[in-house]
Amino acid sequence: MQSLRTNWTRWPLLLALAVCALLPFSAVAHRMDQKPSVRAPEERGQDSSKSIRTVVSLVLVNATVADPVDRFVTGLEKQNFRVFEDGREQEIVSFSSEDVPISIGIIFDMSGSMSDKIGRAREAAVQFLKTANPRDEFFMVSFNDRAQLTSHFTSNVEEVQSRMVFMPAKGQTALLDAIYLGLSEMRSASYRKRALLVISDGGDNHSRYNERDVRDLLKEADCQLYVMGVFDKRDMARTYEELYGPTLLSELAEMTGGRLFPVFNVNELPDIASKISAELRNQYVLGYKPSDTGRSGAWRKIKVKLVVPKGLPPLSVYAKTGYRAPTE
Repeated sequence: MQSLRTNWTRWPLLLALAVCALLPFSAVAHRMDQKPSVRAPEERGQDSSKSIRTVVSLVLVNATVADPVDRFVTGLEKQNFRVFEDGREQEIVSFSSEDVPISIGIIFDMSGSMSDKIGRAREAAVQFLKTANPRDEFFMVSFNDRAQLTSHFTSNVEEVQSRMVFMPAKGQTALLDAIYLGLSEMRSASYRKRALLVISDGGDNHSRYNERDVRDLLKEADCQLYVMGVFDKRDMARTYEELYGPTLLSELAEMTGGRLFPVFNVNELPDIASKISAELRNQYVLGYKPSDTGRSGAWRKIKVKLVVPKGLPPLSVYAKTGYRAPTE
């Protein structure tokens, strides 16, 4: 009798197992896990080869604002700026004016034409390094007949300075090669904000890369270019390269939101270096999500305009003129 009772009590369990065996497996799984099944795209009426992926990108624009005597203007707010991309106004979704660390490359001219200016040029570079943020990182490219990376990225200012002490000025001017090398090295930068500082008397006459190569790389790099142009009025028209040098450097700098500072008195170089360093510390950063979400790789033009507060004189704004759209 005892064994019969035991077997009888097992019947409900055996019956439940039998019913489960007759149900579709998906129904059992649903009841056991209490989770809805996820259907494949084609089951939802979608083509699996055309899955939707949303990519949201933020374009950041560094902007410098100056008054009529070229002094920095600080204290502006988001509503004082308007940003246009290919002529269409964009909504500014992020805004800041903080001093953030920068990745900086110094492009230092050691060609023969700098021989009587090299002392002051070194002082200018040292002054620039002294006014840096302690968290900044630097590298240096020196050039004459060819460009060479003389110091990799480092936060040790003394290391960069030591590379400039014993270099003699000689040879020709591979300026475009040096800028190209600097932009290539910038790919390993640690910080989003990046700048190249060129100290040169201009007039490329010995580069493998040409102007178009450098322009194309600048469009890809998202790196500001600042130039201390050490020009001598008496020598400006000796060759076509020297005549065109200041114009080329100014155009390249303007494209990136940087600037060319022409220097005709070498004694002014250290002060100009301090001014460029201060400018990098007093920029506004405007961020917007482009209304054009296409990924064509095309060059998109940027224009930043100011809404000048009442009581202020006319102001100038310096910002990059465009960026390369993503391709994927």
